[in-house]
Amino acid sequence: MTVDERIERLTERHEALAATVELVEHQIQENSRHIERVVTLVEGLTDNVTKLARVAEKHERRLDQLDGGRA
Repeated sequence: MTVDERIERLTERHEALAATVELVEHQIQENSRHIERVVTLVEGLTDNVTKLARVAEKHERRLDQLDGGRA
C-alpha cells in the first residue's frame, strides 16, 4: 500500500467518523428535547398528585367530622 493510498484511507475514515459524530450530536440534542418534555410532564403530574392528596385529606377530615368528630 502506498503512502497516497494510506492517506486516502485515513481521509475516508476521518470523514466517516466526522459524519458519525454529527449524527450522534443530533441524536443527543433530540434526546435532550425529549427529556425536557418528560421532565415537564412529570412535574405536572407531581403537582396534580399533590393537589389530589390535599383534596383526599380534606374529604377524609369531613367524613371524620360527620362520623362524630373523630380526628
